[in-house]
Amino acid sequence: MPSLTQGVVAALCGGFVSFSLGLVGGGGSILAVPLILYVVGLKDPHLVIGTSALAVATNAYINLIPHARAGRVRWRAAFSFAASGVIGAAIGSSIGKLVDGHSLLIYFALLMCFVAFLMLRPKAAHAPGQTLSPGAHPRLWGTGLGAGGLSGFFGIGGGFLIVPGLMFAGPMPIAEAIGTSLFAVGSFGLTTAINYALTSQVDWTIAIEFVAGGVIGGWLGARAAGHLANKRGALNRIFAGMIVLVALYMLYQSLHAR
Repeated sequence: MPSLTQGVVAALCGGFVSFSLGLVGGGGSILAVPLILYVVGLKDPHLVIGTSALAVATNAYINLIPHARAGRVRWRAAFSFAASGVIGAAIGSSIGKLVDGHSLLIYFALLMCFVAFLMLRPKAAHAPGQTLSPGAHPRLWGTGLGAGGLSGFFGIGGGFLIVPGLMFAGPMPIAEAIGTSLFAVGSFGLTTAINYALTSQVDWTIAIEFVAGGVIGGWLGARAAGHLANKRGALNRIFAGMIVLVALYMLYQSLHAR
């Protein structure tokens, strides 16, 4: 059982991740793994990934509610994307459990650098999407399968892949892609968490405490985003730099432990 101190730290880390997501709109969930590993103190990389997947999935479903109420969720596209994506997440998480933990962390750190690069790229403008055409479903299935596979392998939300995937395959504007992506993030994360839970690689208490802190952090981040909207570019650069620093630390620790 986690100690009281560890539970408080898990809640604070969950609050920080959700605050970051609310503030800059992406990239925050990828910090869940290093925070649970190095700050909360879970040592087994596979246990960390399983726990992170459950926490990210729960937060995604919670954050889906306001987007759905605002009409920013394209449900047909969400179900099509998630239908193939959960298959990919099941396959990816099964492969991830077979990979050596330290090697998995090295791959994860490299992925973090890629996410930081994507955060620094300017966002393209997209016109509002129309009704989903029949031809969009094969694209949604294909991109969903790929995004779900990576999400399951690394135990991440994968929003940085899902949002552009939906904008391409839908097509749809970025506001609707962000809202719709949360359903896929939750579905992929839940699939991954169930797969890891089957082999007792989820710390349920830490996950619940992480989510509890995330509810408060997400609310604070959303409020702060409104006040700092004109500084979003600078915030993205700062946050991307932080992700790179954490990735370099992970690489150092993982290579040093080999």
